Amino acid sequence: MSKSILKGKHIILGISGGIAAYKSILLARQFIKCGAEVQVVITPSGKEFVTPLTLSTITSKPVISEFFDRRDGSWNSHVDLGLWADAMVVAPATASTIGKMAHGIADNMLITTYLSCKAPVFVAPAMDLDMYKHPSTQSNLKLLQSYGNKIIEAADGELASHLIGKGRMQEPEVILDELSNYFLSKEQNTSVCEVLRGKRVVITAGPTYEEIDPVRFIGNHSTGLMGIEIADALSRAGAQVDLVLGPSHLKPQCSNVIVHSVKSALEMLDEAEKYFESADIAIMSAAVADYRPKLVSSEKIKREKTTEMSIELVANPDIAATLGQKKSAGQFVVGFALETAKNAVEEAKRKIVSKNLDAIVLNTLADEGAGFGGTTNKVTIIEKNGVQHPYPLKSKRQVAEDLVSFIAETLK
Repeated sequence: MSKSILKGKHIILGISGGIAAYKSILLARQFIKCGAEVQVVITPSGKEFVTPLTLSTITSKPVISEFFDRRDGSWNSHVDLGLWADAMVVAPATASTIGKMAHGIADNMLITTYLSCKAPVFVAPAMDLDMYKHPSTQSNLKLLQSYGNKIIEAADGELASHLIGKGRMQEPEVILDELSNYFLSKEQNTSVCEVLRGKRVVITAGPTYEEIDPVRFIGNHSTGLMGIEIADALSRAGAQVDLVLGPSHLKPQCSNVIVHSVKSALEMLDEAEKYFESADIAIMSAAVADYRPKLVSSEKIKREKTTEMSIELVANPDIAATLGQKKSAGQFVVGFALETAKNAVEEAKRKIVSKNLDAIVLNTLADEGAGFGGTTNKVTIIEKNGVQHPYPLKSKRQVAEDLVSFIAETLK
């Protein structure tokens, strides 16, 4: 990807004392090549591995190591540095430095700068494997991550418990990509907010439960997580969100999302119709039961001596199709399609037309990690004109952000 997104950005490069410090020279050089301004802050032990002269030559800035400049006694303000920075990268981050960052032990310029920094912080661990695997190091990394810092390990995967980082510092090219992706995402989010701020959105999410008797129902494995993540993503972008949510133990994180709890398909349709007319955007992500019992017993059905039981079913209304047919000019309606057949794309395209949708989000149970019950999904967004946007397996939060970005780009 293009690294021009870093042009003009202010980056603090924190270097602690480890053998991997030589990689920081390469990292500083790459930041400079991308047009960033780089201020190096190095620990006293870091100077044992790389010379300040080399780093200042690359960055065209004096390297900061002490609180006071020994030449003229001037004070290096960690507060001013923290306000100046657009990002801080600590690479390499030794076990000692990580521990001090996690617990606020401000005994050197690097740590005080970190504690004063208002910008996002990226941490690239580098140490012996046994040190990396030690529970205290893993605990400190988890603490740093819980504070909102981004941990850049030397291998893909989740932090800590899987112990796959191997302790070595991630390559400069990967760290560069992490920063570039962060700033690109931030820029895209600004654009998304400009489009979606103030838009009214109605979302259906979760399963529906169709009663058989007071204790039994027909339902499915949906948890509603996908729709909830979409609601949160839209709310973060400034939209006004009404979430019509079927039975689920999950709730949105954003307090501005208005939740309307329902149980059955008929209740979901009735509630969604209340908000659809005034909505700019509608997203139909609920896993609505296609059928419901024709008759619902008012008492628990007793088990009979026979080995078979029949329940007569009637079709539920298709909520996406019902709302799609009521769509007015200017409204943007997105459906969801969970398919299992090999002709999933063709079936999704058919639904776009039959339900009068503007786009549909397709996923298939044939893809590992997609579908109900999990925290990941793999989708393809298909436009009304047939253009397809396939995405790799991602967390449902990331899928939600992709969908929101797609909607904002389409509505520009």
